[in-house]
Amino acid sequence: MNNNGPIVLISGCSTGIGRSLAVELAKRNCRVIATARKPEIIDDLKALQIETAALDVTDETSINACVQAVIAKTGKIDMLINNAGLLLIGPLVELETSELRRQFETNVLGLAALTRAVVPHMIERKSGKIVNISSISGVLNTPFAGAYCSTKAAVTAFSDALRIELAPFGIRVITVQPGGIKSSLSVNADRELERFRKTPYGPIQDFIARRAHMSQENATPTEEFVKKLVDKLIRENPPRFIRLGKGSTLLPLVAKLPRAFTDRLLSRKLGLEKLRKVYRD
Repeated sequence: MNNNGPIVLISGCSTGIGRSLAVELAKRNCRVIATARKPEIIDDLKALQIETAALDVTDETSINACVQAVIAKTGKIDMLINNAGLLLIGPLVELETSELRRQFETNVLGLAALTRAVVPHMIERKSGKIVNISSISGVLNTPFAGAYCSTKAAVTAFSDALRIELAPFGIRVITVQPGGIKSSLSVNADRELERFRKTPYGPIQDFIARRAHMSQENATPTEEFVKKLVDKLIRENPPRFIRLGKGSTLLPLVAKLPRAFTDRLLSRKLGLEKLRKVYRD
């Protein structure tokens, strides 16, 4: 490991973007602490000179223990990457309150809690970078991913205010809105979707399942995305806002079209026009 490089703490490194970020940043002479709820899942990263730690962003005891251990061991945290997240799929009115709570606790409240634990150390040093992984899904909200889209919109809004509030202390906040990036996020989201066949949305169950995998259609390879992202993050003056990956340019433009048009477009794409006909007939 590089004991002289910038100290980078990353949440959610078991798969996908978080894992790839850990590997790429280690290649760029950073001292990386990769985390996961079950750290044994990422033990293999140690062979790449990446340190690992347990971190559950929905548990403040776990958060404080992790941050304190990192500070005790390294003396500082130069960059925090809030990457941990999950994808909840289903019609909003059919989702349990407990599911919605877990979605927001992981994607939004966990991000806020981890940031709150790290910031005092950055204020003391008058420097640091906080990288919040949002999503293009927070810009163009889509049916059957409303819970996830809402959390990512919240992350973007949270980051906008945080960026201004922390600037006086020399802390930079960078919002990242990936487009479609290869990951296993949608695989986990595909579980238990059959339950919606017994709801009023049953006739378009296949469209709900399709939404779970939509981001993976011709998605940008994770390694390609991460290399471009790290190029920007390690700059002395990184951009405040970064969009990369499939659809990251097009979808924000679509979101600016008249609302009636985007409603019809998404209704056709995700079967809701078909559902309308079923219930009219």
